[in-house]
Amino acid sequence: MAITIHIYYKGENGNARKFANEMIANGIVEKIRAENGNLRYEYFFPMNDHETVLLIDSWDSQNTLDVHHQSPMMQEIILLREKYDLHMKVERYVSADADAPETDHKYIRE
Repeated sequence: MAITIHIYYKGENGNARKFANEMIANGIVEKIRAENGNLRYEYFFPMNDHETVLLIDSWDSQNTLDVHHQSPMMQEIILLREKYDLHMKVERYVSADADAPETDHKYIRE
């Protein structure tokens, strides 16, 4: 059962994007992507809100997410959030271990 977390980082004066850029430049993003159980770690930028960055972070289980939260990288992330004075909105999704219903497939173009 995969867990996907959407984290909306909100700042001022471009700080959310500066945070994402520093996460990438410092190699933290690549380290997280290399962690056991990480399925996805990507930043997105809403077209109509230049002060928000969306992180989509997915893990294969709660256990691997818990291990990630105990890693030294979390302290680095916390310090960067504080440096850029970011506020967060978090949404959490747990996958159903089944495919989408057949009725949904007519709306999906692959």
